[in-house]
Amino acid sequence: MWDLVSDYGRIIVADIVLSGDNALIIGMAAAGLSPELRKKAIVFGMVVAAVLRVIFALIATKLLGIPGILLVGGLLLCWVCWTLYKEIRENVDAKAEEAMEVAEDPEGGYTGPPRRTLMQALWTITIADVSMSIDNVLAVAAIADGDSTKLVVGLAIAIIAMAFFATLIMKLLTKYPVISWIGLFVLIWVAAEMLYKGIFDPQRGILAYLNGTGIVG
Repeated sequence: MWDLVSDYGRIIVADIVLSGDNALIIGMAAAGLSPELRKKAIVFGMVVAAVLRVIFALIATKLLGIPGILLVGGLLLCWVCWTLYKEIRENVDAKAEEAMEVAEDPEGGYTGPPRRTLMQALWTITIADVSMSIDNVLAVAAIADGDSTKLVVGLAIAIIAMAFFATLIMKLLTKYPVISWIGLFVLIWVAAEMLYKGIFDPQRGILAYLNGTGIVG
């Protein structure tokens, strides 16, 4: 029971603390639209990010069953940890909070006639989300460890929170940086688990694979 709660909690925390860059892009893109289109851009932008995240994470979950991939994933997750550390130091969450506030303020950002359509803004957001999804995907897929139900439910909770409370979440992350540091600690722990399993796991570890091929042993 507690293991299940812990895994869901880790997925939600990881997804939320890694959403700062997505919120920043969405806020900046929405702020460039006329005020009447911004709310739609924010909501649809979050939905696009959510759908991409779920699809990529489900694919990643299946791939992590391949011998040797866990080790590669662990090394990539170390890179994600380093990226998150730099984002915390560079106050990305504060910039995202400001961008979201401007986008939600009818008198802030661009207030003239529409310069581009909502679809153009969403396309910009989608391209950015694709390029920034790897960190979320690796983190939540590693925590779910092959459990698709756990993966989808955990992501759904975090996604709903971001869709409706993005600005509030960014405010909390800015006001209480300890939340981001906790998220970083969670990811470091997950990366360490992935590296260990990627080397020593009897089914998916690289040593088991090498022993099975006769290269080691």
